[in-house]
Amino acid sequence: MTHFLTAEGKKQLEEKLNYYKSTRRLEASEKIAVAREFGDLSENSEYDSAKEEQAKIEAEIREMEDILLNCQIIDSNSTEGEVAIGSTVTVYDEEFDEELKLQILGSTESNPAKGIISNNSPLGAALIGKRVGDKVTVKMDSGDNIVYKILDVRHEI
Repeated sequence: MTHFLTAEGKKQLEEKLNYYKSTRRLEASEKIAVAREFGDLSENSEYDSAKEEQAKIEAEIREMEDILLNCQIIDSNSTEGEVAIGSTVTVYDEEFDEELKLQILGSTESNPAKGIISNNSPLGAALIGKRVGDKVTVKMDSGDNIVYKILDVRHEI
């Protein structure tokens, strides 16, 4: 699976991976060593907790490595006026009579609370390839349809 990242997002993920490998991994190992000193491992909750934390850290490291191995950097070489990954799109929500400004990035960098949506989200997927003036209909989990009209498309990455 391809993971779409901005150049900055890739850099931040590489830094986080480095931190996990150099610091978090060491901290987890130290916690395990301290917990071993408490005695019988079969009844040692500190040891169990430290081992669980170590497993979570290793899983996160594997996930970050996979994302970096399979990432594609988002560029701004898309067709002018056409929504693409990396676009900032202003849409008009007809139901709520409001404008929304959304940036479409890959799922790794999405943050809906900040107006950054994934290209895999229902709205993100519906917007890709559309142009100013187009309307898109998004079917919500509730079964309702929401109609958005594209007012502006910018490629700022």
